[in-house]
Amino acid sequence: MYGKTIESLESSPIKDISGYRYFINPLTDGVPRMDPLFLKEVVDWMLCVCDFDCDCILAPESMGIPLAVPVSLTKGVPYSVIRKRSYGLPGEIPIVQTTGYSKADMFINGVGKGDRVVIVDDVVSTGGTMCSIVEALLSEGVEIADILIPVDKNNGSMKVLERTGVPVKTMVRVTVTEDGVECYT
Repeated sequence: MYGKTIESLESSPIKDISGYRYFINPLTDGVPRMDPLFLKEVVDWMLCVCDFDCDCILAPESMGIPLAVPVSLTKGVPYSVIRKRSYGLPGEIPIVQTTGYSKADMFINGVGKGDRVVIVDDVVSTGGTMCSIVEALLSEGVEIADILIPVDKNNGSMKVLERTGVPVKTMVRVTVTEDGVECYT
């Protein structure tokens, strides 16, 4: 089960970025090149665990985008990218994103009060990005129908649930050790 995903994650190189152990993978970083069968396995999982009964699919840039596009095409649901720059459009929702290794502003456009959304992203680790997105959407009256994140690093999905009360569906849990990435389903 999830053979391509586990194989790819377990072969990921590890880099230390200011004391944060970071794995590099096509799903989470866009490098090295993505095996289409790996991407298909992840997208098929998303289509299996969610009915996408929503008004919009939201995808944080940058690695949520390659997940949102095939789902949008398959389900016929529009998507919008949560961007790291403001466009100043009416109804733009600002977010301050804080992760284990960075802090940045993000902006949501194309959704508003009463909309139902599904959020898709690549990995949840500290929960900082997803918590900020969830809290901003809920404060604007947007209903979160589902959150799909294939990779749960260090139980990040529980951090989101504990802080926001919104569950995150994940495909595989990973732990980064001295020896590499260990995967659990």
